[in-house]
Amino acid sequence: MSLNDKIEQAEQLQSRPGTVDISLTGPPEPMLSVSVDQMMGAVEGVRRYVVSHLAHIGRACDVDDVLQDIRVAVWNGVARGSYRALPGVPFEAWVQGVTSNICAAHARRELNHKTLPLLLDPTGDEVSGPWGRLSAILIAQENPENQEIIDHEWAVMVLQLTREAVSAPTWRMAVESLTAPRQYALPAPHDRRRWNAVTAVRQTAKTVSLALDVTPGSIGDIGQLCQRAVECLPSVLLREVANAIVLPDIHGLERQTAIARLARELGVTDRYVAVQIGTARRLYQTAWRLVRRAASF
Repeated sequence: MSLNDKIEQAEQLQSRPGTVDISLTGPPEPMLSVSVDQMMGAVEGVRRYVVSHLAHIGRACDVDDVLQDIRVAVWNGVARGSYRALPGVPFEAWVQGVTSNICAAHARRELNHKTLPLLLDPTGDEVSGPWGRLSAILIAQENPENQEIIDHEWAVMVLQLTREAVSAPTWRMAVESLTAPRQYALPAPHDRRRWNAVTAVRQTAKTVSLALDVTPGSIGDIGQLCQRAVECLPSVLLREVANAIVLPDIHGLERQTAIARLARELGVTDRYVAVQIGTARRLYQTAWRLVRRAASF
């Protein structure tokens, strides 16, 4: 049979109805050795471990982001065959190992980032008049020798505004948490309050920094001002809560409906979303004031 005859025969087979099963034209569905419910339940079971691990570096606020990374890693491991069931070893033990690796990697990334010097006292003599000195330095910012000074002045300004935005007890407790000697023991209620204070200060500092980066000329009316303020919040969850609940200022049944919808979309519980409303409102108000100060209308 000649080559042309073979090509013609192949085209005839393809044109016949029912020759090729249409279900075979797409990628095959993965054969999962573990049910989706068991995977999601195992990931949710390590939440307390993740919170405890992240709290040691003051990043308990990242728990939802890390859990999402764990969900993706567990799904990929099961779907691609990396997970192998062993006699007497529960699936949850494998998930715990994945969790430990992801938490360690997240901690390394966070500790390698440049962070604001939260221990610097923004009320001291060295920070007097930061606005004027910052403006003078920015004029000559093309000189590389000035970059370190610019970073210092910017950090001082952010810290000063952060301290104004949080309560005095929260600030004192955050500083105490960062300066006190480490104690390797089970966390006490006071330790949890200190970790929460550090998280509040860091979230506020991030919000302040993003608000100061907003271009004043990009705001033409009050609607744009409110939207820019929402965009300054430091996490996707807080921005979604601000957009859906804080900004429209909804209450009652409408709020409960919005909470349930956000919980489904973000993969968290209704209670967790409800707890974040107060934080989202406080950070939104902080960002709104700073952005409004720089707005040109």
